[in-house]
Amino acid sequence: MKIENMEKYRGVYALLLTAFNDDKSIDYDGYAAYVEWQAANKPHYLFPVCGSSEMASLTLDERIKVAETAVKHSNGVPCFATANLEPSWHAQIEEVKRMEQTGVEGLVFVTKGYGDNDDRVVTYLNELAEYSTLPILLYEFPGCQPHLITGKAYAELVKTGRFIGIKDTTCTMPLIKDKIDVQGDTAVMQANIPYLLEAYEAGARGVVATPTSCGAGLFRKMYDEFFVDKDYEAAKKTYEHIILLDQCIDSGFMASAKYLCQLQGVPMTYVTRGNHNLAPSRLKSIRTFYDYAKSNGILK
Repeated sequence: MKIENMEKYRGVYALLLTAFNDDKSIDYDGYAAYVEWQAANKPHYLFPVCGSSEMASLTLDERIKVAETAVKHSNGVPCFATANLEPSWHAQIEEVKRMEQTGVEGLVFVTKGYGDNDDRVVTYLNELAEYSTLPILLYEFPGCQPHLITGKAYAELVKTGRFIGIKDTTCTMPLIKDKIDVQGDTAVMQANIPYLLEAYEAGARGVVATPTSCGAGLFRKMYDEFFVDKDYEAAKKTYEHIILLDQCIDSGFMASAKYLCQLQGVPMTYVTRGNHNLAPSRLKSIRTFYDYAKSNGILK
């Protein structure tokens, strides 16, 4: 079944961090408040169960509940969630079916470490897509390597009409352009912040990047300036602010982004299931950036 009106799936996909208690269990109350805060920043879509949500450390039941909670508290902002992390083929089929029942608008399929074989990755993704009727966004997830797919493989997937776009994580302009050249009606989404403006200029149709987890409003502002208002000078200025945001959270992500959300009033800790040790000097650096961003109207 081909997906109609693919243009609607372009835009800003705001990544959702996962809120944890001090014992590293999921803080669903804090997560719900965070989702509502993210939705208020008016991204086009929310993306629970992603790399920034530490999805590789979540059980299947946790991933399902996280997606359900996001849908419930998104205030109408549609959600996409990853649905093929389980190790076996049959388990992935069940995962797809369960994730489809959470109320998400669409599913995300990672490339599952098949990026070095065009035929294998195309066959795998097409066959898995047969088990869902929802729109599917592809994701070159670095947690399953080799994860990068070629423009040739993407072109074959585009032809099916089943995939609405891809989160490109190649982090180079030549490689993202390979996909832009064959994107058709789909949307190649940039994940790399230094090349975000250049990617838009080259034909990318959206963004799915780590700083959207704590500054989605900036990304929506830049998107509207570039694509809607066509005010390219304003978009460039907002892009410069996004670069500063990216640099602020780069060291110690995801804890750094959680702390920046906390400074913006979100009731969440900066605990992660990985390394969340932010030194006092690192916390000071993030606070200083936030004070600057707030006083200059960059963040609220």
